Amino acid sequence: MKVYDILGNEVKTLVYDFKGAGNYSEKFDATNLAIGIYFYKLNTNNYSSIKKMILAK
Repeated sequence: MKVYDILGNEVKTLVYDFKGAGNYSEKFDATNLAIGIYFYKLNTNNYSSIKKMILAK
């Protein structure tokens, strides 16, 4: 799972390794990021999704 800024630059990698089926959680530390719109991308073997998030502090 990766996080990108509005220009498409990668700003953070949250999960890099392979995980089996199940429920997982990951903490996202955004203290060094500016307020604004970001996108996160989740890739699996059979699924890929990009969603928008708004960072407000």
